[in-house]
Amino acid sequence: MKELKMYVDGQFVENKSGKWINVLNPSTEQVISRMPDGTVEDARMAIDAAEKSQEGWERLPSIERARYLVKIAEGIRKREKELTRIIVEEGGKTQGLANVEVLFTADYLDYMAGWARRYEGEIIPSDRPNESIFLFKKAIGVTTGILPWNFPFFLIARKVAPALLTGNTIVVKPSQQTPENAYVFAQIVDEVGLPKGVFNLVNGRGSVIGQELAANPKVGMVSLTGSVSAGVQTMAAASANVTKVSLELGGKAPGIVLPDADLDLAVKSIIASRVINTGQVCNCCERVYVHADIKDAFMEKLLAGMKQVKVGNPNETEDLDMGPLIDASALQSVEEKVARAVQQGAKIACGGKRIGTTGYFFEPTVLTDCTQEMDIIQEETFGPVLPIVEFTEIEEAIAWANDCEYGLTSSVYTQNLDLAFKLMRALKFGETYINRENFEAMQGFHAGWRKSGIGGADGKHGLEEYLQTHVVYLETKN
Repeated sequence: MKELKMYVDGQFVENKSGKWINVLNPSTEQVISRMPDGTVEDARMAIDAAEKSQEGWERLPSIERARYLVKIAEGIRKREKELTRIIVEEGGKTQGLANVEVLFTADYLDYMAGWARRYEGEIIPSDRPNESIFLFKKAIGVTTGILPWNFPFFLIARKVAPALLTGNTIVVKPSQQTPENAYVFAQIVDEVGLPKGVFNLVNGRGSVIGQELAANPKVGMVSLTGSVSAGVQTMAAASANVTKVSLELGGKAPGIVLPDADLDLAVKSIIASRVINTGQVCNCCERVYVHADIKDAFMEKLLAGMKQVKVGNPNETEDLDMGPLIDASALQSVEEKVARAVQQGAKIACGGKRIGTTGYFFEPTVLTDCTQEMDIIQEETFGPVLPIVEFTEIEEAIAWANDCEYGLTSSVYTQNLDLAFKLMRALKFGETYINRENFEAMQGFHAGWRKSGIGGADGKHGLEEYLQTHVVYLETKN
């Protein structure tokens, strides 16, 4: 069996605890590898290595730091097929989506490297005649990244690239469900000769490793992508040292389909946004509000499209739309949410049950007769289940869309520019997609409102999450 290793201070280290966590293939339920069940001491060793190397790393010109990112991107592309296979095997992604993740990760590193000569400070006018005010942008120091399993490889780059480019060092904890892709990332880092301690990888449980990465006083910033409960725990752990937190948490994205919408486009985009990664994406379309005048036509096209979604074992079949859910608990959660929706009055228009007895597969599901107070409308599902709510007035749809504890993404389907702008102004979400699927761009800013998170990632503003300001007041005699 494949045994993974941690990567600390420029070298791969053996499992000192002697305890292991098995990694399962969610399509087959078979054990495919095992990773170290790391300890607090492992996390502290990695943090100490990151602290020791940070000052020297920050002294390098940003363009030199960027060159390492480019080399890592090149290393990823060389191992494209291997990484694609690993992501499919341990995460249950379709082959197409896994390959997109690998190549997008490499592109993301190149994109962030391009900021090396572009991020900048400011010179601020002073009220005093002989004074200059300088605002410098400087590294935070040691940063940590706690990763999810749904986009495990890309999320390494989303945290590592801006951190390293701006002069920080980092300790990363991958999800215990999907650790092998991070192990390969560490191998690539090692091959390109990144200075020791700049990037560190520690395996283990969130309650142990994640807790230390948030609570350790040497850490200047902790970034987590995960559930709301994980975000709350991370904030609590970081609060003792007033450590900066950046959190991307859950979502319950509404999709609003107006009477003048291009229904073929709306249906295609909503299905793509619902079944991507088997519905296990924070910015997925999680609930649809469709106008009464077009509901029947919309539903006819939606059901036809959902019934055509190809589900199967992505390890064996290339041309699929959906694979399995990540594990048994995820499958149970989706089953319970559908059952509760039915108890509360929803009707199953298609799907609604597990597929087979091996692997964590669930049918693409559409629920009708849903109302705003139902749990299926209010709570994140994280599975291929799409509840439909009918509305008659646009103000009603806006109010219902905003009636949610989450605020990550939203979408609108209309050909009326006035209505598009009306909804853009009214929706209280970090992102709104109009006439397209829910999928962000690396040059944008992926950030949520309310319980969907604090801070954000991508683009200029994501880069600046990893910088802090230093203002200097310089007064001269002349």
